Amino acid sequence: MHLSAADDAQSRTPGEEQFALAAEILSLLGDRTRLTLLHALTDAEADVTTLTEACGAARPAVSQHLARLRLAGLVGTRKEGRRVVYSLRDGHLRRLVDEALNVADHRLDDRPPHD
Repeated sequence: MHLSAADDAQSRTPGEEQFALAAEILSLLGDRTRLTLLHALTDAEADVTTLTEACGAARPAVSQHLARLRLAGLVGTRKEGRRVVYSLRDGHLRRLVDEALNVADHRLDDRPPHD
C-alpha cells in the first residue's frame, strides 16, 4: 500500500491535540516516583505493597501516584481477591520509559570524571 503525499505529511506532522497529550504524558513521567513506578511495572504486574517497596516512597504517596497514572490511562488495574494489581496499558509506554532511562544513562556516561 502506498501512502499519498497528504497522508505521508499527516503522519509526520503531529497536530495540536497530539502535542498536548504528549506533553501531558511526559509531565507525568517527569516525576521521579511515577517514573520509578512505571519502570517497576515494565517487568510484571504488581500490587501497591510491591510497588511501595520498589520505589521506597510512603504507601499513601504511591497510591496517589498510581491513581494519577490510572486516571491518565497509563496503567490498568485488575482485582485479585482483595488486592488491586497494576500493569502498564501498552508497550509504547514501556519503550518510552526505557528510552528515557537510556538517555539518562548516556548522559551519565558522558559526564567528565570527578577528580
